[in-house]
Parts: sequence; C-alpha cells; structure tokens
Amino acid sequence: MDPQGSPGTNAALSAERLDGLAAIVAAVRSADGVTKPQLVHRVGLGRSVVAQRVAELEAAGLVVSAGLGPSTGGRAPRRLRLRAEAGLVVGVDCGATSMVVGVADLLGRVQASAAEPIDVADGPRTVLARVEELVDQLLEQVARPAPVWGIGVGVPGPVEFATGLPVAPPIMPGWDGYPIRDRLSRRYRAPVWVDNDVNLLALGELRSYPPAAAPDDMLFIKIGTGIGAGLISGGRLHRGADGCAGDIGHVAVAEADDVVCRCGNVGCLEAVAGGAALSRDLRRTAEAGESPLIAEMLAISGDLTAADVTVAADRGDPTARMLLARAGRLVGTTLATLVSFYNPGLVVLGGGVARAGDHVLAAVRESVYRRSLPLATRTLRIELSRLGEGAGLAGAVHLVLDALFAPGRLPVWLPFCSPAGRPDVAAALAGLDA
Repeated sequence: MDPQGSPGTNAALSAERLDGLAAIVAAVRSADGVTKPQLVHRVGLGRSVVAQRVAELEAAGLVVSAGLGPSTGGRAPRRLRLRAEAGLVVGVDCGATSMVVGVADLLGRVQASAAEPIDVADGPRTVLARVEELVDQLLEQVARPAPVWGIGVGVPGPVEFATGLPVAPPIMPGWDGYPIRDRLSRRYRAPVWVDNDVNLLALGELRSYPPAAAPDDMLFIKIGTGIGAGLISGGRLHRGADGCAGDIGHVAVAEADDVVCRCGNVGCLEAVAGGAALSRDLRRTAEAGESPLIAEMLAISGDLTAADVTVAADRGDPTARMLLARAGRLVGTTLATLVSFYNPGLVVLGGGVARAGDHVLAAVRESVYRRSLPLATRTLRIELSRLGEGAGLAGAVHLVLDALFAPGRLPVWLPFCSPAGRPDVAAALAGLDA
C-alpha cells in the first residue's frame, strides 16, 4: 500500500491481484450489502485473499461498511457496499428533437435530471452548449457534491465508438467528426464515452429492468424520428467492428422505392416509417381534406408532429390509425428478418412512435410472427419499453459505469483511487468496451 492509502503504486497491478479486486468490486456492486463469507463463496477466492482485497478497496474509498449481516453462530459479519457517493456520473441522451440530462451516483441511481426539446440540426456547438449549462445546473442541485467520474453521451447517429466521433450522421448536419469526447472531457476533466442513442436505450433497458436481462439475447428497436436497433448478445451490448451494428433505419424496403431518405438514398425504412415520415404523411392528409380532425389540428397548431399522429389515432381518426399500423407493419417486416437471423429471446420497442402503444405494437407483432421462422418465435416476447424516456439516460449512466469497472480498465485509475481528473481513462484500452 502506498503512502496515500491507494491499493497500489503507479506500477501495473498483477493479473491475479487485479482479477481479485475486479471480482470483488463486481460482487459488491451487484449486491445490496454483501458479507465477506458471501464474497468467498461468490468470487471463489480464499478468506485471507478476500480480506486483503476488501481492505485495499476500503483504503481506496471504494468499499465501505453497511451494517452487520446475519450471524451463523459467531460474530456477526460486516455487510459491505460500494461507496456510491464517492463520485458522480453524468448521462446525456440526445435525440433528434429532445434530450434528457442527468446526474447519478456510482450505483446508477439518478440524483437529478432535466429534459427539454432540442433540434439536433442546430449543430453540436449549440446543442452541447445547452448540455453543459444543464450539467452545471444539475451538479449544483445534487445534495451531496462529489467529483465527476465520467460522462456518457448518446446521439442519434452512427458513432465510431473507439474515438467517440459521429460519422456522417444523416439527421445531424454539422456533427460529422465533431470531437464530443474532447470537448466535454476538457470542460469536466473526466473520461467521456459517446455512443449511438439506440445502443444506450438497449443498455438502459438491460441494466434497469431485470426481465430484460433474463434472455441473454435481446433487440431494442427504436421507432422515433429515426429508426435503429440495439443488439444485446450474451448479455453484452454488441456494437460491431466499427460501432454501427443495428442501423436498420436505412435498410431498403419495397414500399419506399420512390421515397428519398434524408441519407440521400431511396427506399429506406426510416423514410416511410419513422417519425418524420409520419408527420409528413399526416400533413398531406390534412392538406388534402381527407380528415376533418387532422385538418383542425393543423389549423390550431400550424404544424403536425409524429406525436399528433398518436393523438389523432387515440381520438379515433382512421387515417392516423392506418399510418401507425403501416409503420408498425413495415418495421415488423424488417424485424422479422432480424428475428430469424439473430433469434433473440426478447424484442423491446421504444421511441416516440412506439409510444403510440397498441396502434404500433399489434402491427409489429403480427408481421414478425407471420414472417419469421416458427422456431425463432417459439419463445419470443415482443414488448414496449418499461422505462420509456428514462431508458436513454439509464443507458448513458451505465455506459460509464460498465466501462470504469471493466476489469481491464481498473488498473488505469485504481492506483489513484478515482478516475476524476483523468480524461485519458476513456481512451485507454478502448477495445474493452466493444
């Protein structure tokens, strides 16, 4: 132990010691007050080794006592917990038309959050300037201030995960190659991870909703302004070789062969089933005089959004219901191919259009069960997201926590007892997060 009480010097930790520390941290994070005897059983290490590693983590300020556990005849053992208040994690979920920003503790419990509409087409400087204002306000609101240990950011476009750079995002003009990681890490002196927003939705559902973790293989389908998929394989987020796995919004569909997509191609799923396509088609209905209700809504507001399609459908408008059912059918037909190919145990639907509920869900289910292989759908569940708008924020927070506590990354910051003030932690061993 060094003079500062950290669990090691700047020299690399031995593989055996590191494995023990990582295993104990993982066990303590996953349990609400675990005892040393329980740790011995869970991590498979001897009592003396467990005692040594726990002492190191306590000296580093990562693990603290949480009362006494049940006695088995002798002295009651101490319960241990992660010192969740030691640091704060910032989560930023930026969509095309709205964003949620929050601050959480080291167990992922949100301490303060804020949501507001945005237009991602305003560009990175405008949007991120507002993100920084909200983060500063939220950090001041937290009851127990602590250093920022990391920041997770989701954006609605392809991201090269290793560098955190957006790459030619179709609905994000001005964001191509913008250094989001560098900007935020300089301002907050903390490691930053950037990912596609749908990946964060999938991760949030996985970490915050236990039934989603039961099947090791899951698909999260976002139907919003854009359309995308987050893939969970073997209980882990699958990003692909370059970080763009799951970009199904630009898969070609036959019914869109004459529709130009914002990406520049013709016939993309997003161009006929995404939120922008729904609002476009709803407006055409109003202007053609095909629905008095929708014409009235347009006259009152001066514009129509994807949310208005749901409002009109809930009020019984047949055209709005037809548009939502068509979107669900088109998404479901594409999803059927994925289900047969990937064979997930669970499909979760989220995003603004999916919040139309049964108007979309029924059509998706019908297409998937009709078009997929019978074996692929034998035990398949297709559900709406239980977290709703909170899934992206939860995913952004857990993106950071998963990365920080990855066994291979612990030696980068554990000798210093904290990753705060060390932006380089994000870039170190980036392959761990793939």
